[in-house]
Amino acid sequence: MTVSRLVLTDFRNHADAVLVAGPGFVVLTGENGAGKTNILEAVSLLAPGRGLRRAPLGEMVRQGAAGGFGVAATIGDVEIGTGTLADAPERRLVRINGAAHAAATLAEWLTVLWLTPAMDRLFAEGPGERRRFLDRLTLALSPGHAQHSTRYEAAMRQRNRLLSDDAPADPEWLSALEARMAEHGTAIEAARRDTVTALADRIHAQAESVFARAGLAIDGWQGDAASLARELRDGRRRDAAAGRTLTGPHRADLLVTHLGKQQPAHLCSTGEQKALLLGLVLAHAELVADRIGRPPILLLDEVAAHLDPGRRAALFERLAGNGQVWMTGTEPELFDTVPGAATRYRVTNGTIEA
Repeated sequence: MTVSRLVLTDFRNHADAVLVAGPGFVVLTGENGAGKTNILEAVSLLAPGRGLRRAPLGEMVRQGAAGGFGVAATIGDVEIGTGTLADAPERRLVRINGAAHAAATLAEWLTVLWLTPAMDRLFAEGPGERRRFLDRLTLALSPGHAQHSTRYEAAMRQRNRLLSDDAPADPEWLSALEARMAEHGTAIEAARRDTVTALADRIHAQAESVFARAGLAIDGWQGDAASLARELRDGRRRDAAAGRTLTGPHRADLLVTHLGKQQPAHLCSTGEQKALLLGLVLAHAELVADRIGRPPILLLDEVAAHLDPGRRAALFERLAGNGQVWMTGTEPELFDTVPGAATRYRVTNGTIEA
């Protein structure tokens, strides 16, 4: 599955843009601030979630526009559209072949993975960012992961509100919410561990290359539904005092190790961390292609600028023939060694030219 046509309406700095793309490399070049990353963000909205910037929907509307925004794409014989309306700026609408759908169902049609400069500090920041990264990897292999996550979070929010009320909470209602959290929480934990195990095995079997190999593990709660429900019930007083739920998969962390140095990723140099992350994303894209029978769409924002010519050539060679890859950069020369017939666009102040 590839995006053959992308239409942006009042999205970020693009008033009305149309891109026609081939199945391989799509190269977007232009000065900083021209709107290249905005195009990648639009593609990322064709998958569940808040996109590669995790920005509020209202911020995506072009300044000065009268209404909301729209992103539409042709993917095979499927038409996917998403966006907002002026009277509901934070309500995301999704249509597939003209019919309304929940955003979570997008995972059944398209898999999108990305690597952005903002992710360079993934291993140095708190566990929340790594957990979201892990969930994105998991969603690509298990589309139902999005619905389990949504339902788990909804039940947890209701439980937290009940525990924070001055009036005593109804024990039966709390038990029902905890049972729901246990059901979806164990599904979340199992899907994450399946992803980490499969990805770690694949990376471990790879030969050493210019892309560092990462060892992976999950730190956090694991068990069955009955044990999670019991821990939640026994922790009500503690969670009420803390103002949040302290047990469950929502507190997990992804642990990454540089296999070549046997060193935790957060202790590696910035360059080593970048190489680890790039190698991890590439291995995951290959795993997705093997598992579900179609390669994901890869969005690589400014990745070539941080690689020397040899590593750039190695990256392009590894990506060639493995699905659609959207890349951005300030200079066209960065992509001179891209093999095959790439689709190339120049982006200038919100306008796009082939």
